Amino acid sequence: MIKLEHISKTYKMGDEIFHALKDINLTIDDGDFVAIMGPSGSGKTTLMNILGLLDIPQSGSYELCGKEVAKLPENDLAIIRRRTIGFIFQQFNLIPKVPSWENVSLPLLYTEHNFNFDKSKALLEQVGLGTKLYNKPSELSGGQQQRVAIARSLVNSPKIIFADEPTGNLDSKSEREIMQILHDLNDQGITVVVVTHEDEIGEEANRVIRMRDGEIVSDERKRPLPSNVPSCNIIEEKQGKSWVFEWINFVTQGFKTLMNNKVRTFLSMLGILIGVASVVAMLAIGKGAQLAIEEQLRALGSNLLIVRPGPKRVAGVAGEDAAIRIRPEDVNYIKNNIPVKAISATVSARAQVTYKDKNWGTQVMGANADYEIIRSLQPTVGRFFNSQEDLKRMRVAVVGLTVVDNIFPGENPIGKIIKINKIPFQVIGVLPSKGANAFQDQDDMVIVPLNTAMRRLMGLEFVKHIEVEAVDAESLDKLEKGILDLMYKKYKVPLSQREEAFRIRNMADIKETAQAQSNTLTMLLAIIAGISLLVGGVGIMNIMLVSVTERTREIGLRKSVGAKQSDILAQFLSESVVISLTGGISGVLLAWIIATILSLATGWTTVISLSSILLSVFFSVGIGLIFGIYPAKKASQLNPIDALRHE
Repeated sequence: MIKLEHISKTYKMGDEIFHALKDINLTIDDGDFVAIMGPSGSGKTTLMNILGLLDIPQSGSYELCGKEVAKLPENDLAIIRRRTIGFIFQQFNLIPKVPSWENVSLPLLYTEHNFNFDKSKALLEQVGLGTKLYNKPSELSGGQQQRVAIARSLVNSPKIIFADEPTGNLDSKSEREIMQILHDLNDQGITVVVVTHEDEIGEEANRVIRMRDGEIVSDERKRPLPSNVPSCNIIEEKQGKSWVFEWINFVTQGFKTLMNNKVRTFLSMLGILIGVASVVAMLAIGKGAQLAIEEQLRALGSNLLIVRPGPKRVAGVAGEDAAIRIRPEDVNYIKNNIPVKAISATVSARAQVTYKDKNWGTQVMGANADYEIIRSLQPTVGRFFNSQEDLKRMRVAVVGLTVVDNIFPGENPIGKIIKINKIPFQVIGVLPSKGANAFQDQDDMVIVPLNTAMRRLMGLEFVKHIEVEAVDAESLDKLEKGILDLMYKKYKVPLSQREEAFRIRNMADIKETAQAQSNTLTMLLAIIAGISLLVGGVGIMNIMLVSVTERTREIGLRKSVGAKQSDILAQFLSESVVISLTGGISGVLLAWIIATILSLATGWTTVISLSSILLSVFFSVGIGLIFGIYPAKKASQLNPIDALRHE
């Protein structure tokens, strides 16, 4: 079964070199019960670690079950350990805060990729702990903990058991019980190798090997080898479950591990929680602001051009008066020469509106009938005035909701007669609500026919501007050029003055600019909030590094029972992902609460989109992976025997 030839092992201690093993030659047969004895520093534990594939020699050959294993890479050694070898440690090496049955099942995590309660229960009953399935190590005596360790060593049906001082920390009664269990296992055909310095333990072995100063000084057989013991063979690794099932299992174990340290876990995810909450909340505010801007721009009209007279220049300086005045008949002139969807001239002034004993100062606007289409002002009650009413200078008006609330409280305004600057007008419609912007209350207005406003209310001959809605967005540039050419032609504007004659404002350009500014602001807010995600990631890395240090012995234990480097890497990465994912989901919930409170308290529009949620959760998981890689890699690269010796 075991054949060592010229095995040597040295350690460098400062400037000195310590020879732990010196040219060891040893053969151990199948089914034997061997005790390796010697004083402290004799090399017996180093020899057992090499026999158990926890350590590798500097030189020599090691054949296990007919296979050369001295120079195999660590992952191959892990596979052999998990399938062929069982360990019993002097310090028990049970995982704290984990019940007995899960401690026993730990090796199955790397062979069957799952825990097996029934198998663990059967083994615990075999060692006399059938009533201690759910007890944690701190709730067990030393002898009971060692029995759990023995049950764990048997869970994968090993061919060899290595026991390092298995009775060193036990009382005499527990010592006898443990040795009886080892004899029973040996009687079942399992090879048992015990390292001890106690003579009474050595006397119970079939063969006693004594060591001193790294050399075998005696090899005495006390009892003959058992007969009919099956030959040892190294079991090949079977194809396990898919990586998806493995990751689900690692995540489940990661969650359980983290729940054993709830406060530290919460502090670890706090940075991610705040970061995700900040990102989602900022994106919600930014998206809400963008929608609010779009709504305001929509109220201004789509595909809209506003034609204004250019400023009059005096000695090269722009003045307040226009060089060319726009007249109301220019509306029909443009309409008859260029295809447009709708067109209207406007004038406006402040005025007093009265009804019975109510009096209200508001904005009065004169416009053509197409103004209803241009500004999406279809009345919610009643109707808008038509072109004939405009031509005949009819005294009809449509009023905004603010005006209705102040002069018609509790009344239906349709058909009522109001006075605008003491001139009577009949209310024929109520405008839809447009809300307030940074400049004015858009519902605080009265609209009357353009000709009525100019001739009967304001005494004007010229209009403020003309608003033109294009048939579609693609024709805006062509329409702008056509209007300018028409106006230059009508007013006979010389080439030298055309640049300043008229001003045309393209609302599509304004809309694009406003949206670009909104997007920039949203991105800026998200970047600022994203910094906290990075800070949270650094926090996760720090906590995981602390966790690796605290759990170094556990890592050594996991490797000793068959965990490969990739298994340890996946274990710690899964814990990082659990922290970041839980923090991310909690952050989304916190962001929803923040957005709701902001909306109720300030009236701001906040919109939490699915894309922002998915993006934030994706980044939180990504940060968990990125910042968890270094601690996980550090854990996976630990030497198993060094990890087990860690204090």
